[in-house]
Amino acid sequence: MTNLDEARALLREFPVVDGHNDLPWALREKSGYDLDRLDIAGHQHEHLHTDIPRLRAGGVGAQYWSVYVPAEHPDPVAATLEQIDCVRQLLDRYQADLAPALTAADMEAARAEGRIASLMGAEGGHSIANSLGTLRGLHALGVRYMTLTHNSNVDWADSATDTPKADGLTAFGREVVREMNRIGMLVDLSHVAVSTMRDALDTTSAPVIFSHSSARAVCDHPRNIPDDVLERLPANGGMAMVTFVPKFVLQAAVDWTAAADENMRAHGLHHLDTGAEAMRIHRAFEERTPRPVATVSVVADHLDHMREVAGIDHLGIGGDYDGTAFTPDGLDDVSGYPNLLAELLERGWSRADLAKLTWQNAVRVLGAAEDVARDLQSRRGPSHATIESLDG
Repeated sequence: MTNLDEARALLREFPVVDGHNDLPWALREKSGYDLDRLDIAGHQHEHLHTDIPRLRAGGVGAQYWSVYVPAEHPDPVAATLEQIDCVRQLLDRYQADLAPALTAADMEAARAEGRIASLMGAEGGHSIANSLGTLRGLHALGVRYMTLTHNSNVDWADSATDTPKADGLTAFGREVVREMNRIGMLVDLSHVAVSTMRDALDTTSAPVIFSHSSARAVCDHPRNIPDDVLERLPANGGMAMVTFVPKFVLQAAVDWTAAADENMRAHGLHHLDTGAEAMRIHRAFEERTPRPVATVSVVADHLDHMREVAGIDHLGIGGDYDGTAFTPDGLDDVSGYPNLLAELLERGWSRADLAKLTWQNAVRVLGAAEDVARDLQSRRGPSHATIESLDG
């Protein structure tokens, strides 16, 4: 049996829980959420990394669908609700393959049925508009993690890619974390500043996640996790889910991306735009300046380092498919996970290690957050704090 055969066999028993996939926003941008125009049941679609046949080929058993909206959106709460509605449409339309999931037990039930457990994560605290009531509303609608920031600061937390303002979390930001603990919503520390990571770990009573981040010691990008934070995951019980985005995992790609982003801005486009015109401009830039290509081996280097620092019990996978213009060779779309596992087998990772990486750690962390929430709810009710009352 080859390593690839062994990887596929393992995934049949312990499929991938992927921490972050931006298909809902891609569907909004490319079809206005019209699933008749962009049906993911069958053939591959240009500029999409995700469809059901490729999820099946990749051995995906659970997916956190990102209900992301841009921080600059004029009505982020309404747009987040539209994203949630998109996920619900997917679940209604593809019931044979996608199973709604709110709990760790739901994830295990979906695995037993051979369906893909579908959870939701909100990407950026701007989605709650400084309101703990809105936070609770998103949880009631099924959102099971919230990334505290996206690429820009929010009023109560600093982002990794913005000018520091709060030096981490404000008093209201710490209250957001405590209320997330109380309702059982995972605190996601991807995208946040290191100061925010540390403040959140100081505040939380439940495990945290990094839904799609890699190791800063391997690739020095502010979106990645420094070793001192990785070292805190065992005591916290949380997990870091490695991402595949080339500009976060390959140093040469970091430098190239900075130049490519500047080229996009020079054409009057947002650097994260993945529309047809934006991709045309990207391709023209790449013809002039060849893009450094990340590989499966580069991603495995991050996982080797993260396992050494945080331990195997605190790792997972968060590819960020359909949220990135480029992917590593061998991880071109959601069918590529077996290639990563084959590389890790080649490096001596055991079957038990891989089962934790793909399935067991993510299920454990969500279950632990549920346990904390039950305990906290037995001792206190909802917080009615406001940003004005805590931050002035």
